Amino acid sequence: MNEYEMLRVIEFLERTRRPFQDVIGGFDEDPVWRIVTFLIKSHIHSQTVSISTLGQESGLPYATSMRLINRLIDSGYIVKVAKGQTGKSFALQPSEPLLKSFQAYAGKTKSLLAQTLGLRSGEQEDDYYFGGTPLGSHIIPPMRLVQKRAESQIELRFLLNDDNYFSAMRNMWADFRNNLASRKNFDLLALPDLYRRVLENRKNTVSDYDVIAINIPWLGECVEKDVIRPIDALIQKTGINPLDFHPSIWSTAKWDGMDYGVPGYCTVEILAARRDLFSEAGLDFPRTFDDVIAAGRHFHAPAHGMYGAVWDGARGMPIASSFMFFLGACGQPAISLRKTRAGFTLEGVDLEKLHCTISSEAGLAALEFMRRLIEVSPPNILDMAWDRALDVFMKGKASLGYFWTMRTARFEYDVQSVVKRRVEYLPQPSGPGGTRASPIGGFLFCIPTNLPDERVELAADAIAWMASREAMKAHVKNGFPIAPRFSVSADPEAAASSPIVRFVDQLAKKNLLHTWQRPNIPQYTAIERILGEEVHNALSGAKSHRTALDDAARAIDRCLRTID
Repeated sequence: MNEYEMLRVIEFLERTRRPFQDVIGGFDEDPVWRIVTFLIKSHIHSQTVSISTLGQESGLPYATSMRLINRLIDSGYIVKVAKGQTGKSFALQPSEPLLKSFQAYAGKTKSLLAQTLGLRSGEQEDDYYFGGTPLGSHIIPPMRLVQKRAESQIELRFLLNDDNYFSAMRNMWADFRNNLASRKNFDLLALPDLYRRVLENRKNTVSDYDVIAINIPWLGECVEKDVIRPIDALIQKTGINPLDFHPSIWSTAKWDGMDYGVPGYCTVEILAARRDLFSEAGLDFPRTFDDVIAAGRHFHAPAHGMYGAVWDGARGMPIASSFMFFLGACGQPAISLRKTRAGFTLEGVDLEKLHCTISSEAGLAALEFMRRLIEVSPPNILDMAWDRALDVFMKGKASLGYFWTMRTARFEYDVQSVVKRRVEYLPQPSGPGGTRASPIGGFLFCIPTNLPDERVELAADAIAWMASREAMKAHVKNGFPIAPRFSVSADPEAAASSPIVRFVDQLAKKNLLHTWQRPNIPQYTAIERILGEEVHNALSGAKSHRTALDDAARAIDRCLRTID
C-alpha cells in the first residue's frame, strides 16, 4: 500500500465516522484516533508536529491531552525527534511499529471493502488499488470493455514504462470498483529494461502482453523488427479519432504511411527555474546557453548544498538525450534530416542515404555548453539522471534544471516537494545559431505482432480507453500535465489544473514543439548507445571533444547502413 492509498483509507474512515457523530451528538470523538490519524497524515506530508499542536488535535483539555500523549510516548507509539542541536525542542512522529501496525490496519480495511464491493474470486485483495488514480479521481470504464472482458474471461497484461503516469494508469485499472485487472497484470520497467523486454517478447511464440508501451523514438526499429502490428483498421473500429490529436503527435505513431500505435501521453523537455530565487536576485530567466551558465554561477554554492543546475548526465541513454537536445538548441539534428521552415523532417528523405552530422561547429558548441554546465552542477552530475536529478531540484538544492514535463508534475504534487508554486517553466534556451524549440517525447500504446488474434480486439479496446479523452482529462486534472488531444488541452477545467498545461499550450501555438531531435528511425537506439558512450567520454576527460565527436560520427555512419 502506498502513501496515497493510506491517505485515502484515512479519509474514507473519517467520512464514515461523521454521520455517527450527527446521530449521537454532544460526545467527543475518540481522542486516540484523532491523535494517531493526525500524526500519520502529518508524517506522510512531511509536516512537523509539536506536542501542543497534537494536544489541540486530540480535542481534550490541555492537561488531559498531555497525559494521554505522554502515555503514548511511553508505550512506544510516538517518538520524540530533536529539532535543534540543543535538544530543548522536539517534534513528534509515529514510531516505526505504529506505522507498520496502521498500514496493516489500512490494508485490512481496504480488503474488507474490496470483498464487500465484489472482488473477483481467487484474487489477492492487495492486488487492487483503493482510490482510483493517486490523487483520487475515479474514471468509469466503458461498458463495452467491461462486458467483453467478462465474457472472454481474458486477463489483460500490460508492459509499460516505470513512471508516475503509468503508475496512475495501473491504479486506474486495478481500482477494485472497475474490477478489470490487478496490479500483477502490469509490468512497469525502467526505460533500458523496457526496451530489452519489448524485444525479448517478440521472440516468444505467444506474446506475454496484450498492450505494450514503446518510447516514441523506438517506433521505426519496432516496425522493422516486426515487434508491433499495424492497427489502422482497429482504430476505426474502436472509435479513436486521430483528428483530436495534434498532428505532430499522431505522426509519431506512423511508419511508412501506416498507424502502429496510439499516443498514450506526450512530454516536453524544458528548463525549470526557481521563480522565487530569480525574483529575489532581480535576474531575468535564461533565454540562451550563456544566460543559463551566468545564472547557474550566480546561485552555485556547493559549500551550502546549493547548485546552479541539474540535468541528465549519466552515461548511456540520459547523456545521449541531453546531447541531442542541446545540439537541437544549436539548430542541428544528429543526422542529415531535410530542413523545413518548421524545423527538420524525415519526409522525403532516403533512409539509405542518411549520414551523421554531429562532427560540426554545432556539435562542439553543444559539448562546450555541457562542459560549462558541469561547473555549476553537483559534483557527481555525470552519474545522475532522471529521478536522482529531479530529487535535487525538488528538495530545493538547485536553481535550474532540465527535465521532462511529465516528471516536473512532482514539483507541484509530490508530498516531499519543497518547491511547490515556486517553479517557472521555460522553453529550452537557444545555443549559437539555434532556436528555442523544445523536444517532444512520450509513449505509444501498441499491440504485439505475436498476440493471438482472439485477444487483439480486446487489446485495442483497452488502448482506446487508456487514450480516451475521459481518461486523459482525469490524469491531467490529477497532476499529469500533458495530453496529446485537442479536446483535453482545450478543456478549461483541465487547463486550470496545472501551470504546465498552459505553458505547453503556448509552446504549441508558437510552433516550438518538435520531434526531430530524436528521429524514430530503425537505428535510433544504436545511435543513442554510441552517443551515450562518446559524449560521456568527452565530458569525463577520457577523450577530447573533437575526437569523441569524430569517433561517434564514424560509428553512427556505420550503423546507419544496417540495423542491429
